[in-house]
Amino acid sequence: MKEFYITENQDEERIDRYLAEMLPDCSRSYIQKLIKEKQVCVNRLPVKASSRLLPGDLVTVTIPEIRELDIEPENIPLDILYEDSDIIIVNKPKQMVVHPAPGHYSGTLVNALMYHCREELSGINGMMRPGIVHRIDMDTTGSLVVCKNDIAHQSVAEQLKVHSIRRVYAAIVHGSVRDDEGTVDAPIGRHPVDRKKMSIHAKNGKRAVTHYRVLQRFQGGGKTCGKYPAGYTYLECELETGRTHQIRVHMASIGHPLLGDLVYGPHRCPFPGLQGQTLHAKTLGLIHPRTGEYLEVEAPLPEYFTDLLAGL
Repeated sequence: MKEFYITENQDEERIDRYLAEMLPDCSRSYIQKLIKEKQVCVNRLPVKASSRLLPGDLVTVTIPEIRELDIEPENIPLDILYEDSDIIIVNKPKQMVVHPAPGHYSGTLVNALMYHCREELSGINGMMRPGIVHRIDMDTTGSLVVCKNDIAHQSVAEQLKVHSIRRVYAAIVHGSVRDDEGTVDAPIGRHPVDRKKMSIHAKNGKRAVTHYRVLQRFQGGGKTCGKYPAGYTYLECELETGRTHQIRVHMASIGHPLLGDLVYGPHRCPFPGLQGQTLHAKTLGLIHPRTGEYLEVEAPLPEYFTDLLAGL
C-alpha cells in the first residue's frame, strides 16, 4: 500500500490526475480502474476519479501484486543494431512500448527481449523492466541500449546521469525554422495543469538542453495547420540532457512542434495515417561498459520517415 499526504499546494486537484503524477509507472486509465475497484481511498473512504483533494487528506492506494507470470517472453522480431555479452542495442519500431506497466503486460520491447536474451538481462530495475536503463516514447523510433548484466547497467546508468551518452535524433517539425543552428535551454517538469504532459513552465523543472541543426527546409510543404505556419523543417536534434518528452516540449516551446505530435502540436495531423510524432533516435554513442572503448551505432530512418521526406 502507498500513502500520500496532501499539502496546501496540492489542494483542489482531481485525485486521478494527482496519482498519475505520483505514480509515473501507472497509466491514468489504470489508476481510474483502481479507483473503480475501490483500491484508492481518501481518509480511508473510497472515492470517485473526479474527487478533489484538500490539505491534510490522506490518500492510500492498494496496487495488486504483480505476479511473475504476468510478464511472459514473446517471440517478437527485433531489429538488432549491436549485441554482445554485456549490451544489446535495438532499433525500436513505432507503436511499441518499452516496458510493461500495470494493466499493460504484453507486446512490449521487454517481452521481446525476454524471449531473445532468455535470462541474460540486468535485474537492477526489477521484473517489470529487466535490462532497461533508459526509454523512448511509444511512437518514437530508433536506437535504445539494453543491459544484459548489472555491471553493464551501472556503467550505462552513470553515463546517462552525467549526460555523456551521445544521442542524436532526426525530426520533422512544423514551419520553417529560421536559424540554421540553435539551442533550447529551458527546464522541463510536469505540466502544472495536464499531468500527462511536460512543460517548460513547471514549478520544479529540471535543466534541459537541446541542440538542433537544420538539414532541409520544405517551404511549400502543406498549408497552415491551426496556429502553425505552412512548411516543414527536417532537423537533427542532439540531447545534452535527457528529460521526458524533451525534444517534443522544446521544439513546441519555440513554435515548431513535431509533425504528428497531437499532444504538443496541432490536434489534427495534416498527414492522414501518420501515427504519433515524427521523431527517430538515429545515433547512439556510449563508452562500452567492459572494454572502455567508444561505441556508436546508427539506426536507419524508418520507411514512414523517408516516405514523408520524399513527399515533402
